[in-house]
Amino acid sequence: MLNVQDLTVHYKISKKVIHAVENVSFKVEDGEFVGIVGESGSGKSTLAHTIIRLLPINAIVVDGRIELLGYDVLSLGEEDMRKIRWKEFSMVFQKSLNALSPVHKVGNQLADAMKAHNPNLTEEEIIDRLKQLLRMVNLPERVLKAYPHQLSGGMMQRIMIALALLNHPKFIIFDEATTALDVVTQGQIIEEIKSLVKSLSLTGLVISHDLGVVSELCDEIVVMYAGRLVEHGTTEQILQQPLHPYTQGLVRSLPDFARERRLFGIPGNLPDLSESIHRCVFAPRCPIANEECFTTVPSTEEVDGRRVACLKVGARV
Repeated sequence: MLNVQDLTVHYKISKKVIHAVENVSFKVEDGEFVGIVGESGSGKSTLAHTIIRLLPINAIVVDGRIELLGYDVLSLGEEDMRKIRWKEFSMVFQKSLNALSPVHKVGNQLADAMKAHNPNLTEEEIIDRLKQLLRMVNLPERVLKAYPHQLSGGMMQRIMIALALLNHPKFIIFDEATTALDVVTQGQIIEEIKSLVKSLSLTGLVISHDLGVVSELCDEIVVMYAGRLVEHGTTEQILQQPLHPYTQGLVRSLPDFARERRLFGIPGNLPDLSESIHRCVFAPRCPIANEECFTTVPSTEEVDGRRVACLKVGARV
């Protein structure tokens, strides 16, 4: 369904070049959901926006290949992308409160989005489809006549999910779909996403900094750090037996009330991504790094049925 190979994406900002994504490769099989996790600045959203070709003008795809639903995404012209984006594949963006026009009613905006890809639909058919979508995301029909500012954060997030599902896409990306929601609403949204994924036979990605959210929705997890893929395995492998020191740190930062353990934080900060890094990117923050880690770039190796980029694979932090 999705095949990302050796993807490298840079941003040009003033006289600097930001190495946002470096040599990332992974696949998503039909019917599978893969989580992309890592702290802010790890390249998750850049990766997602590259896949559906919504990068800003200062972004440069330096190398790589993306095959999605049989399309060679990076070689398609913009006109061809417009025909399939939001119809064959779509995305639920973060910051849902800023996603819609504040001066137009929700129903009108959803209807316009549907007409853009289905110009022959009648007004009655569009309204029926919109009502069906609202039922799917547990919203009342009155929402269609409301303005965005009249809706809560949870309701707006449901509208964003409905918007992404508008044209029956086969592949969908959830980018921080539960960010800024309270715990109760977050749990409701996760359960609704799980139900939609099952009932609509969806395939896709879940972008998040929250391992708890990803564990609920995904079959596999890709762990990114400073634009690099550092570990990729099944959800069970990543959560139960992480091999990379960064992944171990992420897992240990999750609250575990059953074990009553102290929360763990990873000291330090992300490296300056405008510099060329010729070592392990995590070495300055890694508690088990040695001299070799500061002079050698680790390659991605197959270890115990997963992929890991570390010179000291499996050593416990």
